[in-house]
Amino acid sequence: ALSPRLLANKVAAITGGATGIGRAIALEYLRQGARVAVNHLGDAASEASFASLVAEAEAAGVGNGSAQEQRLIAVPGDIAKQETAARLVARTVETWGRLDVFVSNAGVCRFADFLDIDTEHFEFTLTTNLGGAFYATQAAARQMATQGHGGSIIGISSISALVGGARQTHYTPTKAGVLSLMQSCACALGPYGIRCNALLPGTIRTQLNEEDLRDEDKRRYMEGRIPLGRTGEPADLAGPAVFLASDLAAYVSGAQLLVDGGLFVNLQ
Repeated sequence: ALSPRLLANKVAAITGGATGIGRAIALEYLRQGARVAVNHLGDAASEASFASLVAEAEAAGVGNGSAQEQRLIAVPGDIAKQETAARLVARTVETWGRLDVFVSNAGVCRFADFLDIDTEHFEFTLTTNLGGAFYATQAAARQMATQGHGGSIIGISSISALVGGARQTHYTPTKAGVLSLMQSCACALGPYGIRCNALLPGTIRTQLNEEDLRDEDKRRYMEGRIPLGRTGEPADLAGPAVFLASDLAAYVSGAQLLVDGGLFVNLQ
């Protein structure tokens, strides 16, 4: 590709970066010249997903290749645990000397009926989606603040931060929380030159909703609701995530960017 590389020389870390939206962002960050540390859960499935991400990056000519320098590393661990975020940031800085861009993406969503959700299910969702985002953002910000040259933090929220879903009562509050966290962090971290913004994906085909979208009627219904006429792919989030990470967005902080094919505004 002949495009100028928008993230040349930047160092990025991404939580939940082996699959779905996180993976698409990691790949595009590599294409745009960044070095990328990817956190994933560390189970067998995640290890396999990361291995295939490495292969995909190599095939695209943006992997570690034979270069002296690593461009892509993995830092496994459950982001719901506070020490995982600290380790992700530490390993990133150990490898490349600094952290410029942080994407808090890891999240879970098992659809369930409100009347049936037990404490364990609710706590798990809350701890992973909101607790994980809080501690990850804090760890990244602590590092960026000491560096003295700002940075960009991106929280992957959801259209669900703005609208309800009957089987998502445990999930939508966590995504509203991620949006709110980015807004307050923009205020708290502005003095350090650290920008904080939220991306709000609409209906994107990932393993979180593949079950849901396998239902032909449901999929057709969703596509009918979306003005652009299709559900999203993880890669649809990559461009917006590059923009927010790049110097093109130098004066953008506390913003929310919907990436939903027009779904949110389509009331009729």
